[in-house]
Amino acid sequence: MVRLFVLAVIGSFVALSTHAQTAIKRPIRSIVASPPGGPSDVQMRLFAPKMGEALGQTIVVDNRPSNNGIVGAELCARAAPDGLTICVGNSGTHAINQTLYRKLPYDVNRDFQPISLMGTTGLVVAINPKVPSTLQDFAALGKKRPGTINVGVPGATGQFAGDALWKLLGITVNNGNYKGSSPAEIALLSGEIDVALLTPLASMQHLKSGRMRALGISSFKRNALLPDMPTIMEQGVKGYAFEFWNGIFAPVGINPAMVTTLHRAMLHAVNSPEVRERLIALGFTPGGEPPEVYTSFVRAEVEKFRCQIIDSGVQLL
Repeated sequence: MVRLFVLAVIGSFVALSTHAQTAIKRPIRSIVASPPGGPSDVQMRLFAPKMGEALGQTIVVDNRPSNNGIVGAELCARAAPDGLTICVGNSGTHAINQTLYRKLPYDVNRDFQPISLMGTTGLVVAINPKVPSTLQDFAALGKKRPGTINVGVPGATGQFAGDALWKLLGITVNNGNYKGSSPAEIALLSGEIDVALLTPLASMQHLKSGRMRALGISSFKRNALLPDMPTIMEQGVKGYAFEFWNGIFAPVGINPAMVTTLHRAMLHAVNSPEVRERLIALGFTPGGEPPEVYTSFVRAEVEKFRCQIIDSGVQLL
């Protein structure tokens, strides 16, 4: 009997030890709602090793591309709130989509717990070299030949920022949806499309090589990596300014202690010289805001874009 009792106790300890090791070593899945190579993917793969280092767990990037990132965002919203699933959301998936779509399979404010902002940047209005290379000439072409300019839409931010610009310029275009920045970038380089709104990360090397040109950047101020590129506002389009942002979210209901732990891991990553310097080199302003500040930011962005979308008269999807 004593021997059986001892074996039972040993078995219990082994089971508990195995469970603890499994819980600790089980990787965290980070859903990225775009293909490899896009801004969200590049940033998450930059953050993942340092976050994993702080957490003592591996972070595995799970790319789930779709039009405007809806599939990946919904997967994250429906995942168990156990801290083992997070996702990268952006100004499209977690602000614009909320109003742009009549029936969205998730609610940004209801279904997610914001963790922290990763980075922000403006969007380059990138064009194929065959297209007129000044904003004024581009607008003149659009007015002369309405409906003939083909626009690649890599996501909701690019779509709305583009649609708002075309309206202000008084031109009509043909929008074509792509499952992320990388496919739109390839389409622009090949001449399949004439223009796309891309991050500096997606466009910079092609601008330097001359394979792309730019009409301007959508941000409030010029980008430090592209100091000679004027903003759209500088070129006479008053009130036009859009910025693209990325951040990390978890499913709603996650333990508050885990929210704090994930944010500390984010800070460990964003404050490390290699991550911070790389973000800046890619044209992003680094984030790191605490969850409560980031939550307020996301809610304000949802409301800001709701008003802008309604006022713009952009057709809802």
